Amino acid sequence: MPSCNWEFFGGLSNYQGDLVDKIYQSPKAAFGITVGYEISNRFNIRAGLTFAKVAGADSLNEKDYLRMRNLSFQSPITELSVVGEFNTLNMDIHKWSPYLFGGLALYHFNPYTLDQNNNRVFLQPLGTEGQGLAGYEASDLYARTQLAIPFGGGIKYNISSNFRIVLEVGMRKLFTDYLDDVSGNYADPNDLLANRGPLAVDLSYREDEMPGGNPIYPAKGDQRGSPKYKDYYYFTGLHLVYRLPEGRGGSRAAKKSGYGCPTVF
Repeated sequence: MPSCNWEFFGGLSNYQGDLVDKIYQSPKAAFGITVGYEISNRFNIRAGLTFAKVAGADSLNEKDYLRMRNLSFQSPITELSVVGEFNTLNMDIHKWSPYLFGGLALYHFNPYTLDQNNNRVFLQPLGTEGQGLAGYEASDLYARTQLAIPFGGGIKYNISSNFRIVLEVGMRKLFTDYLDDVSGNYADPNDLLANRGPLAVDLSYREDEMPGGNPIYPAKGDQRGSPKYKDYYYFTGLHLVYRLPEGRGGSRAAKKSGYGCPTVF
């Protein structure tokens, strides 16, 4: 019998990009709510809203040259997703099942860092790699609302006929390398100063803040990050699932309350 689901998610968020050198390096909190519809005992469609935060810092890297680069960022993530799930086992028969999922998401991010006075500064308007300036590859500032492809999997377990608990790991393939505001090469500091102001110069190169760091700003075109691979963010956590019975043909209580699952097929 088809069923609607209400799911509450809580867990950890992480990112993979230029400012981390291993997974699960800077975990932050993530939480969300999801509405799902079980088409059959194997297939489910769900739409979810998730709030999270991601972060990375060169100070946590193992390589000396990356620690000396001294860049860092944090960003809130707001994500609206629609995905399809496939259970490898029939959960009307089995109490548990591995599953896979994939779909499409729209997310918003806004990276920021802390300056030397511990003030929060949002990075995208500064164009720290010369984005949007004449003579640079990026013709405009990167968009802070973009599409992503969520995919992953986990294990579901039936606590009862109405409740499930789900352990899930979900990746997000992005189409930007600027989730952390680091991707390519250093800009000319004179271009940044003239067009974006002194704060853009200060926060695009921060080795001069480190003891023993080079006080001279790098030449235009020197490597700052690596555009070879796009950034990722990912969630790991638990879903608590409440399964509503079908509104028509479902339980008497569901019909009387009006909160049963609507029949759509």
